[in-house]
Amino acid sequence: MQFFEAVGEYLQTDGSALAQTFCSIWRFVAPALAALILYRCIKPLLRFRREPELWAWLLTPDGEQLPVTHWESIIGRAKSSDIVMKFPTVSRSHAVLTRYDDGSWSITDIGGRGAVTVNGKKVVVSAVQYGDIISLGGLEMKLMPLSAEEIEDQNYYRTRPNDVSMPGLTLLLLTIFQLLSVLQLWTACEAKALLDITIAFGTLIGLQWVLYFTLRLMRRSGFEVETIALFLSTIGLAVIASSAPHDMMKQIVCIFGGIVIYFVISWSLRDLSRAKTVRYIAAVAGILLLLINLVIGQEINGARNWIAIGPMSFQPSEIVKLCFILVGASTMDRVVSKRNVLSFLIYSVLMCGCLALMKDFGAALIFFVTFLVIAFMRSGSFSTVTLAIAAVVFAVLILLLYFEDYSGYIQRRFSVWGNVWDDPYNMGYQQVRAMMCLASGGLLGLGAGNGWLHHVAAADTDLVFAFVGEEWGFLIAVMCVLAIVALAVFVFRSCVVARSSFYTIAACAAATVLIMQTILNVFGTMDLLPLTGVTFPFVSHGGSSMLCCWGLLAFIKCVDTRQNASVAVKTIKMPEVEYE
Repeated sequence: MQFFEAVGEYLQTDGSALAQTFCSIWRFVAPALAALILYRCIKPLLRFRREPELWAWLLTPDGEQLPVTHWESIIGRAKSSDIVMKFPTVSRSHAVLTRYDDGSWSITDIGGRGAVTVNGKKVVVSAVQYGDIISLGGLEMKLMPLSAEEIEDQNYYRTRPNDVSMPGLTLLLLTIFQLLSVLQLWTACEAKALLDITIAFGTLIGLQWVLYFTLRLMRRSGFEVETIALFLSTIGLAVIASSAPHDMMKQIVCIFGGIVIYFVISWSLRDLSRAKTVRYIAAVAGILLLLINLVIGQEINGARNWIAIGPMSFQPSEIVKLCFILVGASTMDRVVSKRNVLSFLIYSVLMCGCLALMKDFGAALIFFVTFLVIAFMRSGSFSTVTLAIAAVVFAVLILLLYFEDYSGYIQRRFSVWGNVWDDPYNMGYQQVRAMMCLASGGLLGLGAGNGWLHHVAAADTDLVFAFVGEEWGFLIAVMCVLAIVALAVFVFRSCVVARSSFYTIAACAAATVLIMQTILNVFGTMDLLPLTGVTFPFVSHGGSSMLCCWGLLAFIKCVDTRQNASVAVKTIKMPEVEYE
């Protein structure tokens, strides 16, 4: 302790010139090193070959082999079908061929004009075995397994992430970035905070290497997504070191807890039947958490969205996001089921209603947009989405017209929006100072720990984009945004070849949450949208948000079908199948 205090006092007195020199150099080195780290992470995510996994063949009477590349494959005449059958007797969406974790198959009639038969017997839902004859509208196909040679070739030739990205080297660069960040914080922060800063960053470095080697022991080589999360967490930890150094170890504990949640959700996703069973627990837990919040929640900054347990407090709405996605992705037992879309609609209304009663309209908006994404992906119907939007507009009008308490809160929020410079010392105080500090930081920033914005309330949460821009520079602030965008683009590219529609929907919903949070946080800071109190993923100060973000990362990883890339995707060895 005395050593760190002595170092801090030296850097602020006799060694101040040395500290200023290091800060000046680091301001140029930091964005370059950050750009290199993110480039090495993002490039393999955006440029990998999209290689669909092959699970079986459908053999037509003319000898054509149609590949089955998903666990739930829609068979129909429409171009959007997974398996396209260009025959007039086949409906646009005729049937769904489903594979299960144990390797068994089933066929489901989803309302095609012609009957679906298996070995000549008309069925609605039926198990299918290799060699069975499936008929759709009179068109016959035989389900065929992969040959031993095809299985061997698929396992051998699929791209392995480690072959192109060298994740260990990228993590080493991140470690260097973290160590140099600690030195910068030593030059700027109070002497009594240096020990906390050193321990916190040292623990983070240890955690990330334990995570890396754990995944390597599990024979998983894709570490780009996790490295992006660790980079953003590093920036967030530096923000806390500057604003509230006594809270750094709490944040480290939450990062550790988030990694645990990441592994728990990944374990659940490895078995789809297990994940769909967990949905009932998640559904009940999500509703109970919000109801408890309504009863005993504390109101902070106008929203009743906090629960305090002793010295600790958390936001249930952050944890409920994970429940919401899990329930939404696994709601339907069969693809394209209006009944299950309706049940998820009711569940979503309950969720958003609870959040509206808490006046947590930022979270309610995120849940609503996520619902639209899930509902559209489940139903494929624009009318469903349009109806949902119309219902929400109607509900908002009812709030404004008949509930004075809520209408006054909403009107105050919107009255400031776009007019913060008209009232810079009252309602617009936070955003005006945030924009001024963001501008003062320039491209390279003032140096970590040298900012002023931490004097403003919620600077390290709601206004964290400006906080990062002031101390780290606009370049690194934009890199943080691009890192989130890169994760979303990766999901968009990967979901096309994802193993299951469950994985696709869960990953797209998780990406939607991250993008919506980033938009609301950044645009709220810049007064392009109302300030909602939504956090910036991984960067904002807050344990609940950190736990949620690492959980979302597990959903994103479940669409990573590169060879041995994701712990959330089980490696399946398909033996050669004999059939009659």
